[in-house]
Amino acid sequence: MTDTHALPVRIPTPRHYLMCPPRHFAVEYSINPWMDPSRPVDVELAMRQWTTLRDLYRELGHTVDEVPPQPGLPDMVFAANSGTVVDGRVLGSRFRAPQRAAEAEHFRRWFVEHGFRDVTMPRQINEAEGDFAWTGGLLLAGTGFRTDPGAHAEAQETLGVPVVSLHLVDERYYHLDTALFVLQPEQEAMRAQVAYYPEAFSPGSQRVLRRLFPDAVIANAADAECFGLNGVSDGRHVVLPVETESTGLAGRIAERGYEVRFVDISELRKAGGGPKCCTLEIRK
Repeated sequence: MTDTHALPVRIPTPRHYLMCPPRHFAVEYSINPWMDPSRPVDVELAMRQWTTLRDLYRELGHTVDEVPPQPGLPDMVFAANSGTVVDGRVLGSRFRAPQRAAEAEHFRRWFVEHGFRDVTMPRQINEAEGDFAWTGGLLLAGTGFRTDPGAHAEAQETLGVPVVSLHLVDERYYHLDTALFVLQPEQEAMRAQVAYYPEAFSPGSQRVLRRLFPDAVIANAADAECFGLNGVSDGRHVVLPVETESTGLAGRIAERGYEVRFVDISELRKAGGGPKCCTLEIRK
């Protein structure tokens, strides 16, 4: 039994999120192993699930802005892939799949129209917070399937923060945000807390993660398969797919003093997305 008196006191921090409603959501092509165009998609259900996620963020005290969805861009709901914002600097995205390429300009325009003056569009393939995770002191950067390794150096130069490269080796976890998320950011790297699935990473990257985050929450295969590592934390409240209650990940996170809130995002998972995929964080 967990000694609740020994749990650390977790303080939530108000966040600013950017999201895009899935009004045009569909699975019309396959650009990751989760996408099967032959499976029916219920757009209304996807909208209800997305709305529940958005409303939960607002209930927790966070600001949520919305980018208007565009016809012909069914994956635009996955806003995390469209920009990385640190200290008000914006590094946009450049998608590997041509089906998603046009999304980048819609998000770039949103940032410019909302007063962001330091907006840079990348030259390298860069799928933004899909492959970039800010720990408060370091930018963890994934590569292996989508984002080019050269984008890591470009991010460091553009955002002015140190970058640590991590190599993904399992095609099911094609983005960093399907295999790792930050529970508690801290300026000192080893004080930050993350959760991750080791088998998604190369042996060298696993060693790096163990060195950087000795107190990490370690996920198993069942946790990863339900997109349990595609979570969102405000430092106290952790938003996870409802399936993580039965896999045990939610319990392991709660044992660290966090309060887990569950969402059903199963319809959007048909395109390989979870809570974090739908959520771009704006850090001013």
